[in-house]
Amino acid sequence: QVQLVESGGGLLQAGGSLRLSCAASGRSFSTYAMGWFRQAPGKEREFVAAITWSGVLLYADSVKGRFTISRDVAKNTVYLQMNSLKPEDTALYYCAADIHTHTRLALYQNEYEYDYWGQGTQVTVSS
Repeated sequence: QVQLVESGGGLLQAGGSLRLSCAASGRSFSTYAMGWFRQAPGKEREFVAAITWSGVLLYADSVKGRFTISRDVAKNTVYLQMNSLKPEDTALYYCAADIHTHTRLALYQNEYEYDYWGQGTQVTVSS
């Protein structure tokens, strides 16, 4: 069992930066992948970024070069550093844990592969 708690969301202007945190508890943090997803009003939830248990980083094309996912194993926390934010980044951001290992990296972009989810943290970017 894994419990996830996100924090760090907020309201800010376009061009600004924000760092989201996701604290994990329950199972050894270094043994599973962590992902960030987001859902804007009226839209489906979409993949943002992931870090596999071995440290491979994956990003959606829409955030590449602007967002950075990282983790602190000692703190059981994964981060999403978001720079150059745009109004279209406005969404409820979720972190998720995938306790299974996939040989196909693309599977880490699939929300249905994730086993545990946090409650979400809102990010609102004004123009």
